[in-house]
Amino acid sequence: MTTPHGFIETLAELSQSGQPFVAVTMVEAVGSTPQDAGAKMLVGRDGRMFGTVGGGRVELKAIAWATEVLAGTRDHRPTLVEWNLQRDVGMTCGGVVKLFFESTNVNDWHVVIFGAGHVAQALIRCLLSLHCRITCIDPRPDWLNLLPASAKLQAVLAEEMALEVPRIRATDYVLCMTMGHRTDRPVLEAILRSEFTLPYLGVIGSQAKRKVLVRELEANGIPHQRAEEFRCPIGLPLGSNEPGEIAISVAAELIQCRDAAARPGSATPETECRSAAHAADSPS
Repeated sequence: MTTPHGFIETLAELSQSGQPFVAVTMVEAVGSTPQDAGAKMLVGRDGRMFGTVGGGRVELKAIAWATEVLAGTRDHRPTLVEWNLQRDVGMTCGGVVKLFFESTNVNDWHVVIFGAGHVAQALIRCLLSLHCRITCIDPRPDWLNLLPASAKLQAVLAEEMALEVPRIRATDYVLCMTMGHRTDRPVLEAILRSEFTLPYLGVIGSQAKRKVLVRELEANGIPHQRAEEFRCPIGLPLGSNEPGEIAISVAAELIQCRDAAARPGSATPETECRSAAHAADSPS
């Protein structure tokens, strides 16, 4: 079976958009099957988006498998499955199919930045050259409008930035780079009141700012050990306090922590990724 018309174009568009999806290909069909080998389908979080692998029960099962991948309840790595249509799918025909599931834009590296000031602007431009997605949250539309246009970047206008914290996933890398201490703390406090520990949580500023933040968090009922679970200052010990150089040092630290977390049996990110007293007191 030839590739359905428009499949490659749709695949490319979805890949570029950053939208998570699963490509399903019938690589083998033996006996009585509803579709031939080579049939292709694209599945998004809301179901089938393009193409078909035969319709009916086998397609419903394939869509369910793909949506579980997108929901994070099934392994997102490329997977080949073999289904006996009668035994595994409940169809009357006795054929066998092999389906290849390949996800794109799933469980990728997601960096969430609260604040769109000078350092955040520089950092985002660094990160856009990497294989990651970025969400930037700020209450100031004029600053958000300065962000570069990219399918990998989502700008979120939020008057109360702390209200966006419930959208954070446990796998996100999060930075607080807001207008200052007064607006950083509510975001940080909301994150530390959540049930998960992020692989990276950083606040731009100095050691003095960190001490004040910890003291205020404890005063608001955050246990001491939990109140210490953030990086401040952020960035590797290199460069100056120019926004562009701070951005490079922070991007380097993010990469360092990402790679440390991915190594089986490695030490904790806190021991492998040490923050340096590097960032300026006024982030933007």
